[in-house]
Amino acid sequence: MEIKETQAKSILTKSKLPDADYVVNPYTGCRFGCVYCYASFMGRYVGKDTADWGEFVYIKINAPELLEKEITKLKNKGKGISILFSSVTDPYQGVEAKYQLTRKCLKVLVDYEFEGLVSILTKSEMVTRDIDLLKKLKNVEAGLTITSIDDSVSRFFEKYAPNVSQRFVALGQLNKAGIDTYAFVGPLLPNYINKMDSLDSIFRKIKNTGTTDIYVEHINLSKYIYERLKNELPDLDNKELEMFDKSKNKDYRIKLDKIVKELVTKYGLKLRLDDTIYHKDL
Repeated sequence: MEIKETQAKSILTKSKLPDADYVVNPYTGCRFGCVYCYASFMGRYVGKDTADWGEFVYIKINAPELLEKEITKLKNKGKGISILFSSVTDPYQGVEAKYQLTRKCLKVLVDYEFEGLVSILTKSEMVTRDIDLLKKLKNVEAGLTITSIDDSVSRFFEKYAPNVSQRFVALGQLNKAGIDTYAFVGPLLPNYINKMDSLDSIFRKIKNTGTTDIYVEHINLSKYIYERLKNELPDLDNKELEMFDKSKNKDYRIKLDKIVKELVTKYGLKLRLDDTIYHKDL
């Protein structure tokens, strides 16, 4: 595992995501090393291969200072602007406990009295550490990625990420603290099309935490992701690989979209963007 301190040239980056105007990524790389992660392409910017994803984290130690300078360029204290932590890393991966770059960046936004929306997406319950700062932001939401209700499944696909059971607990704690929350259900693993009960359980458990807003995303199986998945999970048999192959099919996605919308209605949830996200359509 390589951990390296670096100096970034900028930290507040314009976003092409549909629900974020800017993104802040305090780290390059992510120790969680999820086998399906689209962000594994980031390795190319630091001389790494996609196969190295999860084995390096570069620490942008000047991120808070950069944000303090760059945030002033937004008009009206950023009113009407949204900033996402983070798009190609996890802002609360393990190194955050030591470096606290995410916390320091949030403190910059608090001190600046940022008027826009601050949105956080993570797989870690460490986000609850910063509830004190989140309460001071004028417009903030925190999201947890949910891919299963089974810790063994989350451990299989998300090698070093916190167990999914801890994420459900974190959603409950955030809601109890009065922080707006959402769940990011994705990627949808291929088995859900034949196991609606499993997907039903995810939606029910999310609702039970007090969270009502969700994003849902189809799995992105671009060639570099698919190859990494096969290499990382050599024990997948042909039948399981066939399920992943089927998930590339449009008819498969349409069928799964229908199931998702039925469950959204059943549990009174709000599906953000009004549809299941398919990465290639963004």
